[in-house]
Amino acid sequence: MALAGRLLVLLAVALLAVSIAEHKAFASRTEEQRKDNEHQGGHGSLKIYECKPKCDYRCSDTKYRKPCLFFCNKCCRTCLCVPSGFYGNREECACYNDWKTKEGEHKCP
Repeated sequence: MALAGRLLVLLAVALLAVSIAEHKAFASRTEEQRKDNEHQGGHGSLKIYECKPKCDYRCSDTKYRKPCLFFCNKCCRTCLCVPSGFYGNREECACYNDWKTKEGEHKCP
């Protein structure tokens, strides 16, 4: 009976060790993927809290800063993407690129 108890404890410890190792491997993979996506743009590559600094940079070189920030942040919250640079590069974010006004102009700066 004591042997069975010891085997059960040993099995539980082994399962715990495997679970911890898997968790660490998964966490490091997701961290690497997050770092890769940081510079790529693309739909869904940002978290909502990352929209403001990305839009601040994108709109920093325009004389229409207030409307640029308003629409950039609105688009980013929906698309989770902001194209690189101050202007253009909309092809990096399909959602951002495809969102149009009623007049057919780009809604996102």
